Amino acid sequence: HCKAVRFRVRAPRHLVAWDCNCSICHMKKNTHFIVPASDFFLDAGEANLSEYRFGTGVARHRFCSKCGVQAFYHPRSNPDGVAVTVHCLDPGTVSSVEVRKFDGTDWGASYAATGIAACSKK
Repeated sequence: HCKAVRFRVRAPRHLVAWDCNCSICHMKKNTHFIVPASDFFLDAGEANLSEYRFGTGVARHRFCSKCGVQAFYHPRSNPDGVAVTVHCLDPGTVSSVEVRKFDGTDWGASYAATGIAACSKK
């Protein structure tokens, strides 16, 4: 939002994004897609990032300390990847977005059923 944190991501123009209903994603309406960490590049703003962890502590919810926007985070489902908020991409960089449901209220079953773990693999 404030542009204090800038990033690039290597991803297809046709994205598969996840709509999760876990306690934090539900409140933030965080529709996100996941890429391997090697396809994410933080260009500016590392010093402006704050981090929040809860529950298992695996997920690293990073957000801009100036404006509060969470443009990306490191999800519990894919700790070796980066989840990027679809609405934080620059306009015109994506052709289409297919949104799939992830039942964060039944995390274990949804993790096993959706194949989400493969999203951070090359």
